[in-house]
Amino acid sequence: MQFTIHSNDKNSGARAGLLRTDHGEIETPAFMPIGTTGGVKAVHFRELEETIGAQIILGNTYHLFIRPGMEVIREAGGLHQFNGWNKPILTDSGGYQVFSLSDRRKITEEGVKFHSHIDGAKHLFTPEGVMDIERIIGGDIMMAFDECVAYPCDHKQAKKSMELTHRWLERCIWRFNETQPLYGHAQSLFPIVQGSTYRDLRIESAEFIAAQNLEGNAIGGLSVGEPAEEMYGMTEVVCKILPVEKPRYLMGVGMPDNILECIALGIDMFDCVIPTRNGRNGMLFTKEGIINIRNKKWERDFSPLDDLDNFVSRNHSKAFLRHMLLSNEILGCQIASVHNLCFYHWMMKEARKKIEEGSYAEWKEKMVKKVMTRL
Repeated sequence: MQFTIHSNDKNSGARAGLLRTDHGEIETPAFMPIGTTGGVKAVHFRELEETIGAQIILGNTYHLFIRPGMEVIREAGGLHQFNGWNKPILTDSGGYQVFSLSDRRKITEEGVKFHSHIDGAKHLFTPEGVMDIERIIGGDIMMAFDECVAYPCDHKQAKKSMELTHRWLERCIWRFNETQPLYGHAQSLFPIVQGSTYRDLRIESAEFIAAQNLEGNAIGGLSVGEPAEEMYGMTEVVCKILPVEKPRYLMGVGMPDNILECIALGIDMFDCVIPTRNGRNGMLFTKEGIINIRNKKWERDFSPLDDLDNFVSRNHSKAFLRHMLLSNEILGCQIASVHNLCFYHWMMKEARKKIEEGSYAEWKEKMVKKVMTRL
């Protein structure tokens, strides 16, 4: 994997770069649509590539492990062959999903014992085992196995969790180095900074992660309920420590204003279910602000969803999409999901353009207010 920074904004930490993998290039800043079980909900891969312009998607290790299972994916030749997406894939480690199964899991030094949410079957995730699973899935970028604590938590708990994440990381690195990719393309391992909202812990964790000298780095444990200012504060602290020449990935952060603010702090990669999940529930993101398309005010609004350069946004009216969603038609979920992802990718392209022009900071101040206006 290679990462090159092409431009830096004059008045912020924003940067525009290019991440090269064996499955293609990713222009940064980048937003990764979530393909939880191998596919993005209600969005065909052709739409992802040709309409939306996605350059990378995220696959979920926990869900793919549970179903269809590693035997099926390995027999298929990895996730790229299984789902037909021939561009880069990032696989998370399943740490966050296991964290969310608070009533179904037990965390020990060895790893995490948990019960499947599908059939209740017992499983064990260890750092070594997760590396083996991610090798089988075959993502271009693999995430280290970590523990994510809830917000709020006390300093003692956050420190204990961070230290466990660091010990698990050492085991992940060992296993990663002891194994080889299975399908002929390179894989990179990203470690994850933890430490909740405690500045001293975030500094300690960022220094530990940076010292591992891996090909990229991630920040986890944010966007779990803490105020936005806490998120920005922790992100800023960490970005000042993580190597400038390597990509920085902020995990799970996905509202437009949060993304724009964190780009300014030096983040290169984002992922979140918000554009697709919220779209299926009637929340549309547009250049002028946020629309709740289920509101009656849109019943006779025959104007396009937004002025975006794609068929879905320009050729479907607000009234028609409202009708589709209220009628529980699958097409409504498809239109809303594609439109929102188109908006997110438009926003990232605009951000990149402004960074290259050196005017990102000024543009961001206007856009943050505009895109979060409730229409």
